[in-house]
Amino acid sequence: MATYDLVVIGTGPGGYVCAVRASQLGMKVAVVEKNATLGGTCLNVGCMPSKALLHASEMFEEAGHSFAKMGVSVSAPKLDLPAMMNFKQQGIDGNVKGVEFLMKKNKIDVLKGTGKILGTGKVEVSADGKSQLVETRNIVIATGSDIARLKGIEIDEKRIVSSTGALSLEKVPGKLLIVGAGVIGLELGSVWHRLGAEVVVVEFLDRILPGMDGEIAKQFQRILEKQGFAFKLGAKVTAVDTSGKTLKATIEPAAGGAAETLEADVVLVCIGRVPYTDALGLKEAGVALDNRGRVQIDPHFATSLKGVYAIGDVVAGPMLAHKAEDEGVAVAEIIAGQAGHVNYDVIPGVVYTTPEVSSVGKTEEELKQAGTAYTVGKFPFTANGRSKVNQTTDGFVKILADAKTDRVLGVHIIGREAGEMIHEAAVLMEFGGSAEDLARTCHAHPTRSEAIKEAALAVGKRAIHM
Repeated sequence: MATYDLVVIGTGPGGYVCAVRASQLGMKVAVVEKNATLGGTCLNVGCMPSKALLHASEMFEEAGHSFAKMGVSVSAPKLDLPAMMNFKQQGIDGNVKGVEFLMKKNKIDVLKGTGKILGTGKVEVSADGKSQLVETRNIVIATGSDIARLKGIEIDEKRIVSSTGALSLEKVPGKLLIVGAGVIGLELGSVWHRLGAEVVVVEFLDRILPGMDGEIAKQFQRILEKQGFAFKLGAKVTAVDTSGKTLKATIEPAAGGAAETLEADVVLVCIGRVPYTDALGLKEAGVALDNRGRVQIDPHFATSLKGVYAIGDVVAGPMLAHKAEDEGVAVAEIIAGQAGHVNYDVIPGVVYTTPEVSSVGKTEEELKQAGTAYTVGKFPFTANGRSKVNQTTDGFVKILADAKTDRVLGVHIIGREAGEMIHEAAVLMEFGGSAEDLARTCHAHPTRSEAIKEAALAVGKRAIHM
């Protein structure tokens, strides 16, 4: 019987990072993975493949619409969808092989099969009708999340698809109906809209991007509508008729009222994700779950069963790969007797559309709800030199600072490369920095990042270029 210091169930960003850090700290580590490849949802059917298609589709659209005005004459681009899917797959393969390399480099055993916790220190790994018992001092549950399903609407990954199926469509749908105006729906909608699909997004709430700063979300919706997206907010899809050549979706107002029917070639259901706890034997082993099916943990990631910890999408908090990674490092350090820690107030979020949307810290709505006195500094990319010369002026930077201390509490950006720019705000906030600190930091000219400095200056009502 194999014996380890740590067995990690799941090899997504949280799991494999946890395993690597534990190995660095001198532990004998194994990971359990039920799928054929390592990397979890993120590397195989989530973050990475979607970014490949977002990049490729953006290049396709640029070639068709933007090159000419820059003096670059090319013939009209033709879409080779199988080649684009191959480009996506090459990216997946490269990242998966990278994780395999990390396992070998750090002498981490990979146990293929489904992991089941039998109790403290015992994991059963089953594959192909056979099972083995693995003994370990510690167990980390890092099984991630699964797609949330809509009652009465069956996903076949052909015509009614989840994010997984939407990454591998065999042809561009004429009409794409998206259920859910969150990050995943807007990103995948952007991909297929650029490639020629007519996109309609149905959202139960009266706004897009729930949880994001409201002002940012409103401007982003206007930009997407200008691009050609259509939105039906405050509405729900109650049924999809699959009997005909085209799908017929029944849509009703969320508050009740007359239904309407929309035709679509493909319906993408992306109403969120749910913790993946199936077949882990948690109830039998005595691992407590909360009322939303998430594994309950204490501030040190420990579950109700001694020696068992949990991280990532399977526990409370934002379902983000980088949050899971930080938790993976923290729990490995805690198991090793160190002081692992995650600052949940400084976890960036990004929507990888064009333009991108990024945020870190509190939204204006959250500060109002908490009764926190704050000041706001905003700066539009229309007044940013680099954005002007590149003719990419959509969006703005918004900084929220404590009215008394000037400490930055939240930063929100909509604009090109917003996902890269947010990190200077994250570093500043990690060190408890003020808007004044940011305003007095020299920024290279001409860069888009100067808009962050100007927004910081605007907190003190002294922006230079506005």
